[in-house]
Amino acid sequence: MSTTRLPADERRDQLLDVALEVFASAGFHGASMNDVADAAGVTKPVLYQHFDSKNDLFSALLDEVGRRMRTAIDKATADAVDGKDAKTLGFRAYFRWVATDLDGFRLLFGGAARHDAMFAEQVRMITSDAATAIAPLIAADIDDDTRRLIAHALVGLAEGSSRRLLDRGEPFDPDEVADTVAGLAWAGLRSLDAAN
Repeated sequence: MSTTRLPADERRDQLLDVALEVFASAGFHGASMNDVADAAGVTKPVLYQHFDSKNDLFSALLDEVGRRMRTAIDKATADAVDGKDAKTLGFRAYFRWVATDLDGFRLLFGGAARHDAMFAEQVRMITSDAATAIAPLIAADIDDDTRRLIAHALVGLAEGSSRRLLDRGEPFDPDEVADTVAGLAWAGLRSLDAAN
């Protein structure tokens, strides 16, 4: 067991990082609080000081992974010069996140998170939040409802592409994938402008 005493915030972050590895490896139903405590090198009472239950821990982890994804995209698109640039930078940030945080992607978009009613609504809210962030980046002459619809479609496009990449199980260049997907998205958005 760990004898190093960390400040509460640092300990919580450490426990979330370890829990991500444990849940990614064993799944929600296959992992226990004992597994997380053992992997973190702490006692169960220390783990329970930060999280009331396994459900509470998993929920906090989903929020943290969603926050990390959103932060990566927000930072990347902050200095975009136009709509096309925003799409390219946003997709690059997203696919780089997938490439460097496979466990986070799998946790957020697979298994218990999507199929367990307890967490499905939370994941829906995280993806809706991502769409809300993307919507203002869509530079097209369309109404707000259509803009929101397209933002959700772009989230789905990125998620579906990521699933395909992970199913193949081969290394991929996140920027190359992002440029391809962004090109598709940009062509579609330009066609909307042409139709108006």
